Amino acid sequence: MLCHEFRTPVSTLTSLTGALADDRRELTGDDRRAITRLARDQAVHLQALLRHATAGTGALAVPAAPDEAAPLAGILREAATLVPAHRRRARATRRAAEFAVPARRTRQVLVNLVENALRHGPADGQVGLYAAVRRCGLSLLVTDEGRVDAALLDALRRPAPAAGMSGLGLWIVRQLVAVDGGTLHVHRLRPRGVAIEVCLPLPSAR
Repeated sequence: MLCHEFRTPVSTLTSLTGALADDRRELTGDDRRAITRLARDQAVHLQALLRHATAGTGALAVPAAPDEAAPLAGILREAATLVPAHRRRARATRRAAEFAVPARRTRQVLVNLVENALRHGPADGQVGLYAAVRRCGLSLLVTDEGRVDAALLDALRRPAPAAGMSGLGLWIVRQLVAVDGGTLHVHRLRPRGVAIEVCLPLPSAR
C-alpha cells in the first residue's frame, strides 16, 4: 500500500516536469502556474508519506485534521494539467467552480482518478474532468475511454484493500471521499468509456 501511495505523487511529478520540459506543448501562463502549484503540493504529499514511513505509522491513514477549503476551479485546473492538451476535456459550471471544497483531499482524489484514467484508458484516448451541482450535491466526473470490468467494480465495492497494487487507488479515493460524507460511483458511457463520479454533499446537507 505504501508503494502505491508513493507511485501517485512520483508519477504526477514526472508528468508535470515532463510537460514543462516539452517544447511541443504550448503552455499558457495559467497552465504553468497550475503545474507549479500541483508539483509543490505533490512534493509536500511525498514528504508526508516519507515521514509516516520512517515514523512507522500507517501511510494510508486519512488525516483527521480539518482541511483548508478552496474554490474547486483552481484544483480542477491543476488536475487537468496532468493530461496532454490534445487529450483533455475539462468543464465546470459556474456554481461548481466557485464551490469551496476541502483542498488537500479533493486535489488528491482528482489526481488519483486522473492518474488512474491515464494508466487504464487507451494511450491515445480522451480524458475528461467535469464538475456540476446536481441532486446528489457537487458532482465531479473523471472519464476515460476504457471499459467497466469486474476488476473495476470489485475495487469500488471492496471493504478493505486487497493484497498487491490492484484497485488500491480507488480504495484510497473512497476513504478520502468518505471523510467529507461523499460517495463514489461508476457509470458506463456510450458508445464506449467509463466515468468515475465523486458526489460531495452541499454544505447545508453535511
